[in-house]
Amino acid sequence: MFTVKLKTLMEEFHLEPVCMKETAGDVEITTSDVNRPGLQLSGYMEYFGTDRIQIIGKVEMTYLASLSPQERKKRLDDYFRTGFPCLVIARDQEPFPEMVEAAEKYSIPILKTKDITSRFMSGLIRYLNVMLAPRISMHGVLVEVYGEGILILGESGVGKSETALELVKRGHRLIADDLVEIRRVSDTTLLGAAPENIRHLIEIRGIGIVDVKHLFGMGAVKMQENINLVIKLELWKEGKMYDRLGLEDHYTDILGISVPSLVIPVRPGRNLAIIVEVAAMNHRQKKMGYNAAKFLSERFFKFDD
Repeated sequence: MFTVKLKTLMEEFHLEPVCMKETAGDVEITTSDVNRPGLQLSGYMEYFGTDRIQIIGKVEMTYLASLSPQERKKRLDDYFRTGFPCLVIARDQEPFPEMVEAAEKYSIPILKTKDITSRFMSGLIRYLNVMLAPRISMHGVLVEVYGEGILILGESGVGKSETALELVKRGHRLIADDLVEIRRVSDTTLLGAAPENIRHLIEIRGIGIVDVKHLFGMGAVKMQENINLVIKLELWKEGKMYDRLGLEDHYTDILGISVPSLVIPVRPGRNLAIIVEVAAMNHRQKKMGYNAAKFLSERFFKFDD
């Protein structure tokens, strides 16, 4: 299970501490779900996820203001007693004295943001979905070609890094070489990035380490990219039947998501960079509803009729 420390969230979203102990920054957030405590402030505590960050906006603060001080103190005491990670007050509103008292009693941090509630919630959920996503590391290269994230896999020495370098020279962008960290950020989306210690670097046998960002400029690199297509490079095997029409779709399973994939045989004389470019454009064309292989097949059936 992956976690995010509260102090990291405070730095990312510029959250101001209102009531917070020195060690509260080490509180670990374990879920990307957040909660606006409407029913909880009214006294209904069933099915309340106590592991979620709590966010209070203008509606909740207005409701609390309508209560008597005694009732407000009781509701907030019952609420804070559940032990959630932290409370964030949106729109730069000031907390009630009863709220601060309950937070200090149960050692729960109260933070403030100047952002409006809905905008802060959407940004926080999106950030936590990425930071807490299930992830794996794969040996390969990730490049962006014509807006498509291409994950290039293959045995060591087959030419993955050389292909990536040629693609960079042709105006495309490098995300990761040698090791790709892949996160499942939704049920349909995989996000790939490079480990920080090897980011923007390529290893070319015979040359050594090449810093792509310094050699080719900032436009040649990217921090992360969705994985839209997997290309597996393999040395040409005599007698093996390779797909020549592309009528049948193939997929590679990564973290439970099926990603379209191709197998490209490697042999002297084949320009892999151009092949990857064409594969990226053809994949985009398929997503837009046109499949050249199916068009050719339908044309032949028409002639047979």
